[in-house]
Amino acid sequence: MFNELTENDIKKMEQEIEYRTLVVRKEALEDVKEARAHGDLSENFEYHAAKKVKNQNESRIRYLKRMIHTAKIISDESAEDEAGVNNTVEIFYEDDETTEEIKLVTTVRGDSLEGYISIESPLGKAILGHKVGDRVLVEVNSSVQYYIVIRSIKNTDDTGDKIQRY
Repeated sequence: MFNELTENDIKKMEQEIEYRTLVVRKEALEDVKEARAHGDLSENFEYHAAKKVKNQNESRIRYLKRMIHTAKIISDESAEDEAGVNNTVEIFYEDDETTEEIKLVTTVRGDSLEGYISIESPLGKAILGHKVGDRVLVEVNSSVQYYIVIRSIKNTDDTGDKIQRY
């Protein structure tokens, strides 16, 4: 299975790997050494907490490397009038007659609570490639579907977007 990522996603992930390898790893190892020096490890909370932080950092590094290794590089460019990665799209939900502004992003930047919708989600897949005024069917699964209308599309970039934790 491939992860669809942009060149900028890869760059941000590589920067995080470098920071975690050179800075966080060193600090975590020092914390473990210091806590180990406090004596009995079976009841040493500081030691167990330091080991947990160290292991979480190593896990995050492995996760990021795996994401990069399995990545399929996609373009974040789209036609001026077409919904694509990094575009902010205003959509109208026909069912409840509400409007929402969302940003189409790659999975590693997805955060639906903040309005960052993954292009691999049902909503993201449905919107990709459509234009202002298009009525689009969003199929969540075989029994749940709804219509939206694209009201506007703004070209934005991923400057402030963060790579999600997991």
